[in-house]
Amino acid sequence: MHADSHADIHLVLHTDRAAELRRTAREFRLPRTRLRTRIGWTMVEVGLRLARSGPTTTCAQTFRTA
Repeated sequence: MHADSHADIHLVLHTDRAAELRRTAREFRLPRTRLRTRIGWTMVEVGLRLARSGPTTTCAQTFRTA
């Protein structure tokens, strides 16, 4: 078996699996409902409040970005 055929097989398997995952994701997509929208905006509001409150002494020492 040549290296080229291995890459081709890998690409075919990857493409097939990606299509399968997309189909599965479409089946489980939640409809946009009023409750979902309200919960989303509530989460945004809470996040903004947390961001405005500023870091606490504990958070400033333990928070790392990487």
